[in-house]
Amino acid sequence: MPMLKPDYPIVTGRLVLRPFRPEDLDALNSFQSRADVARYLYWGPRSRAESAAALAKRVHSSTVSDEGQFLAVAVELTETGQLIGDLTLEYVSAEHRQGEIGFVFHPDHHGRGLALEAAGELLRLGFEELGLHRIVGRCDGRNQASSALMERLGMRREAHLRENEMVKGVWTDELVYAVLEDEWRLARS
Repeated sequence: MPMLKPDYPIVTGRLVLRPFRPEDLDALNSFQSRADVARYLYWGPRSRAESAAALAKRVHSSTVSDEGQFLAVAVELTETGQLIGDLTLEYVSAEHRQGEIGFVFHPDHHGRGLALEAAGELLRLGFEELGLHRIVGRCDGRNQASSALMERLGMRREAHLRENEMVKGVWTDELVYAVLEDEWRLARS
């Protein structure tokens, strides 16, 4: 079974991707506590204690060796060292070589291509280092920013599930995107 143990830090043009650390609590809570961030997520705005519990899981998720585990990656701005994003890559199936990505970014840093830069590295980790065949991403059907990001990543919309989940007391649509390893490699060449 493959093991994903990224060679941290991963440095891109404007970002540093690294494992989460306990001292990330204030920065993580600065965006997890916001209603506009939690709007399309399964959880509501998080208290400091709730962010601390989420962070504790992330601190211990810097590698992946078994299906069902997830890789948690902190995204910080190179220029300031500020934590601005939270990436996840779940190892869904070893047999079918499937994974799922997720991303949450501080709204102060939206619209600059930073999420695209970071999530592109997450796809690279999934395909090149974990050996995945297919990576999916899902979002609330109202979340235009996330669906646009997945399209810019080269993922195709495979499903639009109408009112398939009750989230925070409201029936919501779910969009499902995916990209295959061959498609990802072709797009990069």
